[in-house]
Amino acid sequence: WVQGQVCTGCSVTLLNSTHPSIADVLLKIISLEFHPTVMAAEGEGAYEHMMRVAEKFKGKFIFAVEGAVPVAHDGKCCVVAEADHNEVTMTEVTKVLAANAAAVLAVGTCAAYGGIPAGKGNETGAMGVSAFLKKEGIPAPVINIPGCPPHPDWIVGTIGLGLQALATNTLGLLVKQGLDANGRPKAFYKNVHMNCPHLSAFEAGHMVKTMSDKDGCRFSMGCKGPRSACDSFERKWNNGVNWCVNNATCIGCTSPTFPDGQSPFYVN
Repeated sequence: WVQGQVCTGCSVTLLNSTHPSIADVLLKIISLEFHPTVMAAEGEGAYEHMMRVAEKFKGKFIFAVEGAVPVAHDGKCCVVAEADHNEVTMTEVTKVLAANAAAVLAVGTCAAYGGIPAGKGNETGAMGVSAFLKKEGIPAPVINIPGCPPHPDWIVGTIGLGLQALATNTLGLLVKQGLDANGRPKAFYKNVHMNCPHLSAFEAGHMVKTMSDKDGCRFSMGCKGPRSACDSFERKWNNGVNWCVNNATCIGCTSPTFPDGQSPFYVN
């Protein structure tokens, strides 16, 4: 698990996994060999361990990327390690590990599509993992898990799907049939609008006047549900307590065009 241009929010949401617990995920389900936020090791030793494991299990490991990959200025906008007194950039690490991985997980919208780091005005040349690998001619299969941040279930669930596919030699089938047109697992990414509890209000033209209104559709306030995909409407957040459209609007954070294409997030 390597972090590029990112706020680390996707790692934080991963650590909030409850079913299964993050302890079970890390100790019983996967072997997490490198994660800058979680591991105790640091520095050159940690980086060298990651590269040794990647070489030992070449073609058999899952490479998770959190954050966008910046390509401007020779990639120096994001240095993720140091080896032999040389800086190692995110672009270098991504090329090596993606080329040797069985599959790549682009965790979060920044990794999937560029997200906020790739927004208008950026100076780093940030891009999503798929776009970067295509640019470099690396044919690694990529599974996008967008969200700002993604729900922990989407991350852990996709890891589970990936491990099962590796164990049954069906990774190609998963990538070909289990993902939507934007590279997202169909199991977790469904149209928000068509499943929204306020759909009948939308169809009846019953719109809220203020954000505090309990009844009515929030499309009038700028809700991006019609062009967004996730299963928060049934999965909810924070152990099923709430979700975006209950007391705000969907801002389309799982969309390939987030944030620029979804702005403004709210309207008067």
